[in-house]
Amino acid sequence: MIRFENLSFRYARREEIVLKNVSFAADSGKIVVFLGPNGVGKSTLLKCAAGLLPHYEGEIYFGEAPLKQMRASERAKAIAYVPQIVSFAPMSVFSAVLLGRMPHFGLNPTKQDEEMTWASLKEMGIENLAGRNVEELSGGERQKVAIARALNQGADTIVFDEPTSNLDITSEIMVAKSVQTLARNKGKTILISMHDINLALSLGDQFAFLRDGELLSFGGKETVNEDTISAAFGVKAKLVRVENKDMILFEEDL
Repeated sequence: MIRFENLSFRYARREEIVLKNVSFAADSGKIVVFLGPNGVGKSTLLKCAAGLLPHYEGEIYFGEAPLKQMRASERAKAIAYVPQIVSFAPMSVFSAVLLGRMPHFGLNPTKQDEEMTWASLKEMGIENLAGRNVEELSGGERQKVAIARALNQGADTIVFDEPTSNLDITSEIMVAKSVQTLARNKGKTILISMHDINLALSLGDQFAFLRDGELLSFGGKETVNEDTISAAFGVKAKLVRVENKDMILFEEDL
């Protein structure tokens, strides 16, 4: 379980507060989706959870361990982070994914590290790309490389900051299925921010709605309702049932 207790954050002392006393508990092995318009603190919260913004108030617990008290090596083994915009130095796909093992091997990878890298590539279905230059890949393929690297890190929790926002629909679905596989088949806890509410609804187990830096709502699929969506996004929404699946329609669709 990951617990956020009174999490608050501002980027500089005199700047406006970005997160305000956010508290909730995310279940292990589940996909937790963070929803809300731009600028409400989703990316900031995820970067705090990933240990990238350590100067927050309050506490984040991974199990019983406070994140602030974890050494960098412990944090790297517990939490993996996949940013919104994935960039790599010129290198092979295999080398890019192997880098995920660095918290474990330092500078000299072992045979086991290489075997685990091949396993991660195979898990993401990209072992055929191992020798390709990662810079030559499509956006969706680069995202899968980034996910494979995070998987190779061996962390129990993987944090995704809007991984589908810059992808076409085919790549978006591909990445969403990959994220789902990590939770369902690998038992990973996934923290992920998204803009597409309908994709989030089909993907997530728990949902955190943010508004103006505060937690508006947290819970299961029942919390993704017309009132919460309207309050979070400031638009009229309607929940409909289509072929046994819930779908959100927005004001311009009604």
